[in-house]
Amino acid sequence: MGASAGGVEALRTVVAGLPGDLPAAVLVVLHVPRQAPSALAAILDRSGPLRAATAVDGEAPQPGQIYVAPGDRHLMLIDGRLRLSHGPSENGHRPAVDPLFRSVARALGRRVVAVVLSGSRDDGAAGAETVAAQGGRVLVQEPDEALFSSMPRAALARVRSATVRPAAQLGKLLGELSRVEVGDSRPADDPVLAAEVAIGATGEPTIDRLAAEPAGYGCPSCGGSLYTLAREPVPRFRCRVGHAWSPESLLDEQAVVTEGALWQALRALEEKAELSRRMAGSAAARVSGSHYDRMAAEAESAAASVRALLDRLPTTSASRQE
Repeated sequence: MGASAGGVEALRTVVAGLPGDLPAAVLVVLHVPRQAPSALAAILDRSGPLRAATAVDGEAPQPGQIYVAPGDRHLMLIDGRLRLSHGPSENGHRPAVDPLFRSVARALGRRVVAVVLSGSRDDGAAGAETVAAQGGRVLVQEPDEALFSSMPRAALARVRSATVRPAAQLGKLLGELSRVEVGDSRPADDPVLAAEVAIGATGEPTIDRLAAEPAGYGCPSCGGSLYTLAREPVPRFRCRVGHAWSPESLLDEQAVVTEGALWQALRALEEKAELSRRMAGSAAARVSGSHYDRMAAEAESAAASVRALLDRLPTTSASRQE
């Protein structure tokens, strides 16, 4: 299960509806600040009949157990065991939902049920599409009831076959699906999927191992060149060291970077204007005071232009939902 903004309430509701004898493990990723402690495992442990705990690197997942990704680590399933990875961020997040969905799709194929809950931006959509392509099921919280509908809507746009339910019905549905015989569950061989799982787990291989073309954009995380992984139906981007972006997340992060650059420019211009005024009024600069006055006026005019640009910056997808 993957969630972001508004996801704690949705996760609690889903967990409350899970059966106590669920014959499956539940892996949970919620976007959390990288350095902040998370109480999600304790919250979910009190929310339903199943035991919930923070995932431990290397442990084998057990039926009837909820495993929660800790802060600053991707939660993945590699070779039948949980892997906590410090691999490159995806869509600006670590933990991110897409690495989890891809890893379980590659490991378990048709035995996977991916659940996308409330959240901003579109993390989880590409991973849910991978789960569906490998024969797994995709469940999505009803967007109209989600506190933040962007993640559910993005998943539905990528996976037309997804099942949409209110959060209160998803727990029971998961219990029913976990008892369905799926027959041959071996995932199809997909070299791109294998490479992306490896990138998420270890940071290797780098982008030159994938069939990718230069996108002409820079990575907001490291400044490196981005490469296009797929053109249909929705492109995705990775840089050489593995940071991954969807178009929507890339646009939002570019807006954040642009605003930061403009604030830095404004600060520099205002400092220049202040220093120029001080120099113009100093005894040592009486002869050339008018020169410093001109410098101050030019800096103040430029600062006013930057402030006007800041006022006209477009909103991000997250801001549009607030």
